[in-house]
Amino acid sequence: MTVQQATDLFLEYLRVEKNASPHTIDAYQSDLEQFCAYLAEEGIETFGSVTHVTIRTFLSRLYRAKAARKTLARKVSCLRSLYQFLTREGIVDRNPAKAVSTPKLEKRTPHFLYIEEAKRLVEAPPLDEPLGIRDRALLELLYATGIRVSECVALAPEDVDLGVGMARVMGKGAKERIVLLGEKAQEALRLYLEHGRPKLLQAADDGAGEAALFLNYRGSRLSVRSVRRIVDKYIRQVAGELSVSPHDLRHTFATHMLDGGADLRVVQELLGHVSLSSTQIYTHTTKEKLLRVYMNAHPRA
Repeated sequence: MTVQQATDLFLEYLRVEKNASPHTIDAYQSDLEQFCAYLAEEGIETFGSVTHVTIRTFLSRLYRAKAARKTLARKVSCLRSLYQFLTREGIVDRNPAKAVSTPKLEKRTPHFLYIEEAKRLVEAPPLDEPLGIRDRALLELLYATGIRVSECVALAPEDVDLGVGMARVMGKGAKERIVLLGEKAQEALRLYLEHGRPKLLQAADDGAGEAALFLNYRGSRLSVRSVRRIVDKYIRQVAGELSVSPHDLRHTFATHMLDGGADLRVVQELLGHVSLSSTQIYTHTTKEKLLRVYMNAHPRA
């Protein structure tokens, strides 16, 4: 079986059986195209002819080309998944990627807002016009739930139940989860659904925005890029040059939950993390805060 045929089978497996996200599939497809191009240069026609040395040489070339460690780690992960699939299907008899170690990644402390900064941000939008009402609801929802921006813009009105204070979110890999809405988020969303969204919907062409919870001024679905601009707009108003992304509100949610005593596994569930290790990055932030409080408060620190 040629490398192209095997690649196509693997990508189809990711789409159909694994239900992987489009982002993951696109990234793996790009990684495999690059690896297959390298194999063609080396005259290697099948994945069965690849050795761990082949993979290491491929990664070394990328490293010399200044590829980031995170990029190299993803390519190793991609090749391990590929060969795991190929061995299971009997297309190859061994997994050479197992003998290749993953580049060690630098641990970065997630950027987050302090409580007062978050409060100023979510309360910045004015409530005297539809777009301001929408923006308040959007920011309150992001901070209250920690959902991803892509999950937020994909919401439909029926996904939100203000009666019980919950929302149904479709996460990565089409995995559904329930997130909780605090009192402030419920108030902001109720105001938006009653007074903001109906006015924005009036501008829609042929009801194009009806399926989306958050609409733009034309009455159609708000985009991820638009959310970035909205956050930038209000950050400039309340915090000047402070650099904050929409994803930082997700970091802020997790940090404040853990600071408030929430169990790590509860936060994992609310964030939609498959692995607990993905959530544990926030414990470093809370430990740093505890250390600062201790150093400032204890007389003999």
